[in-house]
Amino acid sequence: MQKSLRRATWASAIVLVAATAAIPATQASAAAACAPAWSSSAVYVKDNVASQNGHNYTAKWWTQNESPATNSSQWAVWIDNGVCGGTTPPTTPPTTPPTTPPTTPPTTPPTTTPPGTSGKNVVGYFAEWGVYGRQYFVKNLVTSGSAAKLTHILYAFGNTTGGQCSIGDAYADYDQAYTAANSVDGVADTWDAGALRGSFNQLRKLKKQYPNLKVIWSFGGWTWSGGFTQAAANPTAFANSCYNLVKDPRWSDVFDGIDLDWEYPNACGLTCDASGPASYNNVITAVRNKFGNNFLVTSAISADGSNGGKLDVADYAAGISKLNLVFPMTYDYFGAFAPQGPTAPHSPLNSYAGIPQQGFWSDAAIQKLKSKGVPASKMLLGIGFYGRGWTGVSQAAPGGSASGAAPGTYEAGIEDYKVLKNSCPATGTVGGTAYAKCGSNWWSYDTPSTIAGKMSYVKQQGLGGAFFWEFSGDTSNGELISAIKNNL
Repeated sequence: MQKSLRRATWASAIVLVAATAAIPATQASAAAACAPAWSSSAVYVKDNVASQNGHNYTAKWWTQNESPATNSSQWAVWIDNGVCGGTTPPTTPPTTPPTTPPTTPPTTPPTTTPPGTSGKNVVGYFAEWGVYGRQYFVKNLVTSGSAAKLTHILYAFGNTTGGQCSIGDAYADYDQAYTAANSVDGVADTWDAGALRGSFNQLRKLKKQYPNLKVIWSFGGWTWSGGFTQAAANPTAFANSCYNLVKDPRWSDVFDGIDLDWEYPNACGLTCDASGPASYNNVITAVRNKFGNNFLVTSAISADGSNGGKLDVADYAAGISKLNLVFPMTYDYFGAFAPQGPTAPHSPLNSYAGIPQQGFWSDAAIQKLKSKGVPASKMLLGIGFYGRGWTGVSQAAPGGSASGAAPGTYEAGIEDYKVLKNSCPATGTVGGTAYAKCGSNWWSYDTPSTIAGKMSYVKQQGLGGAFFWEFSGDTSNGELISAIKNNL
């Protein structure tokens, strides 16, 4: 969605965009004398015809040692903020002309610190669709205190249609206009041509406030993993498409890495893949080769610890050897996708008597990956900031029968922790996580207490940290992310 806002056109429109975008609104001059307010930076263009952009004028500038005639290809923006109301650019030089051309963001990504050498990682998923019904914005990471506790954000998801990396939701990603109230820095978005909006711009602003925070663009997920099958047929083409998208100059400074969430190579998720055991490694290798060693490449993977299960049908270890971090999804083991039950915690850390499926607990996946040669320091333990539940349950302990999915705010059978902590408080623990019986509903979810126990496990096993799905399930003051951070 784009407002019909026409701007002056000139031969180098892209450079004009760069010029106007570089001038903060605070530089606008509202002086009654209409003194020109010159930008502190400039851009280089081939045209020498000044142009008007609303009340902003692009005009020649010169350094202290050069005259306009000898330096006519350099330009700056003059802003009168609607006070002077003139229709032509200024003809007199600024009192203090700019002396430094603009800096260009480096094209070479910064070298990343190897995982496991600088403390534990705390990684959270930001769901792009959360800006709609949930009204969860990047700014909420600041107001909840979460941003200060994070090392990485996984932005979910980009699409993989046709074996290519593609935009998931263009409006949410880079077009939605933010008000001052919803913006990270309290500054509203503009409709100037070429201005970046949406969550990408909000993430850019967040990184300015938290310069050590890394943002990783995740592709695939449960719904959009189908394209990985075609990607496996031509990994190089897939890697090239991902590079071109992630490195798009409109937002290349936003992302420090790419994450591949393939559900699942050589196995079935929403769709089934039969591309062979080597496909995962082939795709990861192509992506790593394209992005180079100084860019983060990560992957969310199955946490099926059963014999002959998903972790055994693809060569995960070979692919993981090229990654910085790997995220075994140690949640969603059980839920009302089996509507009659038996009830069981969706994210058990350990096995327990009566667990419905062997190998369906976190430690089973971690130990299996270790046995395949995956370094502990690369693995992060997954935490769900939500619960899964059934209704029609009469038994308080796990293992009871049910009649279907318990009602949820957004989806039957699933509910945010911030809701469950009040609507159905935990009544017991099993397998290192919590469960709750309220009325005929039965839920399982992690609490600050069970998360503390899981973080002890992370340290005991030498894992690289923890990750979670997803921010909006936490309380407004970040109870769960605090429990992760404080116990690592």
